[in-house]
This record gives sequence, structure tokens and C-alpha cells, in this order.
Amino acid sequence: MIKVLRLGHRRGRDDRISTHVGLTARQWGAKEVVFSGEKDDKMLESQRDIIERWGGHTEVRYNEDWKSEIRGFEGLKVHLTMYGLKLDDELENLKKQFKDDLLVVIGSEKVPRWVYHNVDYNISVGNQPHSEIAALAVFMDRLKGIRESFDGAKVWVEPSETEKYTRKQ
Repeated sequence: MIKVLRLGHRRGRDDRISTHVGLTARQWGAKEVVFSGEKDDKMLESQRDIIERWGGHTEVRYNEDWKSEIRGFEGLKVHLTMYGLKLDDELENLKKQFKDDLLVVIGSEKVPRWVYHNVDYNISVGNQPHSEIAALAVFMDRLKGIRESFDGAKVWVEPSETEKYTRKQ
């Protein structure tokens, strides 16, 4: 099971970014996305609506106590940060350790030092400033690849070389 923990959501400022974190997590197979920071029921409902229409079984929820998510997780814990060890250097090690459960922690504002000391790995996809969405997508793709189909989809895209076509059930 893959869980993504998004730290420090700021209502109004981060709505689009946090939504894209949820979309990315779902697309690459996360079973759960937990948001912390400011509670934002509208953003959470938007996430749930996308899952309802486009399929899949990703749970989206809020937890003010983000430390409990890290402390209570039994599995591999990875924090994505530009200050971490290079993904390319650690990828084989991560694949060996990733058996069933993975927690991926990503921040928005400055991530507390506590996170760095309470995960198994601090990993970077690049050591320059970049988006947490890009880091999540690159990390998940390198670790396990993209998920192509979703159970229960009411809407899906029919790939086409020349037309934009969305199918609805």
C-alpha cells in the first residue's frame, strides 16, 4: 500500500497544487493521500469527485496531526526533498526495501527538521528547487511505473493521435 502525506496545505494558496498532488498520487497508484496543514473540505471533496468519476480506490483525508501519520506507519518512509540523497543513487536500495507499504512525505512550506529525522530516507529527484508534484511523479514512476487503468471509472480517455475524445459510461 502506498500512502502520500502532503504537509502544510494552505487553503486558498495551495488548492491547485494540493489537488495536483492528489491527482498524481492516484495516477501512480497511491491507495491513500493524507493532507495536513489547514483543513480544506472543498479541496478534499474535489479530490473525491475526481476519484468517483475517473475510478480507482484512493482514499483522501485530512489529519491535523501529521506526526502521527509518520510515527504510526509500518513500512518504508521516504521524504522527498531537494536536500536528500539522489534518487538515481538510491533507487535499487529503495526497490529492495519496498515490499508492501510505502509512505511518501512531501511538503509545501518549510518542512520541520523532525521529518528529516523520522523517515527512513530523505530523497531528491534533483538538487535544485522544483515542484513537489514533479518530485512525486518522478519518484513514483521510477519506483513502480504509472498506473494505466482504474476500476469503476465512469469517465476515461480514448487515446487518439488526432482527436480529443473522452468516453463516459
